[in-house]
Amino acid sequence: MRLARAGEAETIRALTERAYAHYIPLLGRRPAPMDDDFAYRIEHGQAHVMEREGRIVALAVIEDRADHLWIENLAVDPALHGRGTGQALLAFCEAEARRRGLQELRLLTNERMERNRAIYARAGFTETERREENGLRRVYMARRLEDPAGP
Repeated sequence: MRLARAGEAETIRALTERAYAHYIPLLGRRPAPMDDDFAYRIEHGQAHVMEREGRIVALAVIEDRADHLWIENLAVDPALHGRGTGQALLAFCEAEARRRGLQELRLLTNERMERNRAIYARAGFTETERREENGLRRVYMARRLEDPAGP
């Protein structure tokens, strides 16, 4: 994983389009991550990418909040689904939270994105809230990070 570089916004946008396209029929509209301002995310150090063979294949957009790391977007090239890339993105987010001294990860997903909710639940996230925003039913989830020293 590395920070996205100036000039990669279009490549990231294309990756996000591929990653989320199959949700358009399910939601009846474009998922919000498809319309993010990736140039802004890059400029503010929020976009991190994974490369394979010189090609960007995954994206994590994260925001440092006062008491947690907010995961705004995780996108994986559909050709890599089922190969652990999403787990690697979540591991990166956890490592970043720890590096920043934060003990919690938070994110949201659409209520209809059942596969994503199941993936996050398997990764230790629990549902904290459901609400409707901008015509979307959103599910908020969080995961407390264990102290690496442990009991």
